[in-house]
Amino acid sequence: ITGGASGIGLALARRCIAQGMHTVICDIEDSALAQAATELRIDASANVYPRLVDVADAAAMQQLADDIHRDLGPVFLLFNNAGVGGGGPVWEQSLDDWQWVLGINLMGVVHGIRSFVPAMIDNNGGHIVNTASVAGLMSAPGTSTYSVSKHAVVALSEVLSGDLRNASSNVGVSVLCPSFVSTRIYDSERNRQGMSAEAQATAAEAAEFASDFFASAMSADDVASQVFDAIENKRFYILTHPLGTKQQVSQRAENIANERAPTMNGPQDYPFE
Repeated sequence: ITGGASGIGLALARRCIAQGMHTVICDIEDSALAQAATELRIDASANVYPRLVDVADAAAMQQLADDIHRDLGPVFLLFNNAGVGGGGPVWEQSLDDWQWVLGINLMGVVHGIRSFVPAMIDNNGGHIVNTASVAGLMSAPGTSTYSVSKHAVVALSEVLSGDLRNASSNVGVSVLCPSFVSTRIYDSERNRQGMSAEAQATAAEAAEFASDFFASAMSADDVASQVFDAIENKRFYILTHPLGTKQQVSQRAENIANERAPTMNGPQDYPFE
């Protein structure tokens, strides 16, 4: 589980531990990783293995896969879950902004697939869950880097599903498209290196503004329950807020089919319930 030290990743880890799985949680935030491992090990039977890994680093992800296969054996559940936020008008995003968000949100998933999926195909079993977002199904103004990365994860997951089907593989795929969930993704720049003091102050101010809003959103544990239900039922799209999401997706599809301009006003149009 990448991004396993908090939010949806940690909730997924709880479910894995509860089912007696050997569970590797990966994160870039050392202190949060240690705290998550301590929490999960409250269950005396828990087999949890924390690893400090930057998913944007292809070599680090390959080393992780090699170590897991050597020490624990085949991987049957792969959660490419690590992600960061990002947004603002497209023209205001720096090259560093694009590289940071795409490096984690998109290339982190690519690296997970490249490092783990070939062995899963050889074992002819297992399931992959790629965490995208409702932002990967609709294009809201003000979400620039984030929406672009999440649209790419949805497309990547769709192509991966088709490629596995064409290869007659029994490996399953789901793409998780949550709307607002009570996590700290709004504060993800706490782990970003090389930010100026001014940028850090701006990010901290934005995080403080968002904290109360996200606190009242759907719980990560509820999302984890939906994910495991989708795995069990081999469901590809996991829509945490299905009614509102389907309405927005239908509107987007209608705009495309009728060659109309996009109609979303911003992330405030994402479903909250």
